[in-house]
Amino acid sequence: MSAELIINGSAFETRVALVENGQVAELHIERSSDRGIAGNIYKGRVVKVLPGMQAAFVDIDLEKAAFLYVSDIHHPMGDVEQLLLSTCEVEPDVEKVDSAREPGAPEFQDVLDLQRYYSSVPIEERLQEGQEILVQVAKEPIGHKGARITTHITLPGRHLVFMPTMDHVGVSRRIENEVERKRLREIMCEIKPSHCGFIVRTAAEGAEPEKLQVEVDFLVKVWQNIQRRFESASVPSLVYQELDITLRAVRDLFTKEVDRLVIDSRSEHKKITNFIETFLPALQSSIELYEGDEPIFDAYGIEMEVQRALSKKIWLKSGGYIVIEMTEALTAVDVNTGRYVGKRNLEETILKTNLEAVKEIAYQLRLRNIGGIIIIDFIDMEKESNREKVCNALKDAMHKDKSKTNILHMSELGLIEMTRKRTRESIGQVLCEPCFYCEGEGYLKSRQTVCYEILRELEREKRDLYGQNIMVLAHPEVAARFCDEDRGPLERVEETLHARIMVKGDPGFHLEQYEIAPLESEKRVGDGVS
Repeated sequence: MSAELIINGSAFETRVALVENGQVAELHIERSSDRGIAGNIYKGRVVKVLPGMQAAFVDIDLEKAAFLYVSDIHHPMGDVEQLLLSTCEVEPDVEKVDSAREPGAPEFQDVLDLQRYYSSVPIEERLQEGQEILVQVAKEPIGHKGARITTHITLPGRHLVFMPTMDHVGVSRRIENEVERKRLREIMCEIKPSHCGFIVRTAAEGAEPEKLQVEVDFLVKVWQNIQRRFESASVPSLVYQELDITLRAVRDLFTKEVDRLVIDSRSEHKKITNFIETFLPALQSSIELYEGDEPIFDAYGIEMEVQRALSKKIWLKSGGYIVIEMTEALTAVDVNTGRYVGKRNLEETILKTNLEAVKEIAYQLRLRNIGGIIIIDFIDMEKESNREKVCNALKDAMHKDKSKTNILHMSELGLIEMTRKRTRESIGQVLCEPCFYCEGEGYLKSRQTVCYEILRELEREKRDLYGQNIMVLAHPEVAARFCDEDRGPLERVEETLHARIMVKGDPGFHLEQYEIAPLESEKRVGDGVS
């Protein structure tokens, strides 16, 4: 598989596209005026503890207080917790922990007892209002929700993720060779400091112990600096800022599978080159500065895909299409045959459309970074075997997605429920805003509906308007309807009011807006803006 990392850098916005086999697989956008905060570490103050929700609000100097769940709180309890973490792969009913018990703590017979104790400690016994704590942003603020934070700090490097609050070594599941997994685990268990943990990233496959040791030392120093800043910093305040989008892309996306990185900004190219010289010298030859006249995203066909990622309807090659609708609670995906009529029988036509839609859905979810609950409404299939084929095809298509997904079996109604981990806003949320006409509803009142509202308003004001010359100001398309399709109803209202009604179009009016007033008065008597 050929892959390229294309970066479009400017003073106001940076866009990163991961292109796999000529197709945009991932798209990341960061604006200088609205830089992301995921991964940032703050010194925060607990402002409210909510026992009923087992959560707390923490002030970290953002517009909205951040949200902290009880499960995201790390509470060190001396040697007891260290024993729990160090024996997490031992059978819990045989590992004794009595000897590590702190004075006054409950008596634990085994690790399982200790795990149950931790899970049962309520948040009001872990946090108090006004308490100062070190937290990291796990999820960006999305929509009306504030940031989600955790006290389990993680510091990602190129090959490793450092976990200073956990004594555990893990290896990326994307490293499938068991011999290599065992080798990396043994190296990390040998070189890591005690009472802390590491996750070995996919990029570490084949890495030498010396290279991993250098990164361990670097990440430990970063953590020590964070601890010193926490002690001296005011509250609330930022104590560690995650890398910007350009360097994050180099660190997280510039893997062995990526053939080259192409960027069109000289300043960003220099910054990447310096980063590469320090951490990834072997990749220096793969960095390229784009100097063409055509914008880089146009030259690589990415700009068209960005626009396509904002469309609700996506056509399939066969003539079918899918519709993606995002709501606050979930995302709904609808599959339709469209212009595709098939060749043999209906069941075969439906199966082919559903299987084609599976690939496009998996692609669009990853490209748009859609997360949370996702409901996919496939076209109904009679055969259970065909439903199984579609479900398995979706699982296979989502396998290479880096975000964690959970896919349930297809229901008899042809619905598949799935979840995809959400840590930041989707592309649509980044690039778009609610329509100021319909306020995000997605619909406007029809011209006919507005006409009838005006007629009802005239009848409602019959006492004040009777026998007068009346001026109605409305949107030009509503006014045009009164001169054509709805001329009859208007004339009947004129007869009822014994009045002369003149309708005038005003291009400055919203489609749903109107004004009614006697000609000798400027009084406003109606406004149908929803």
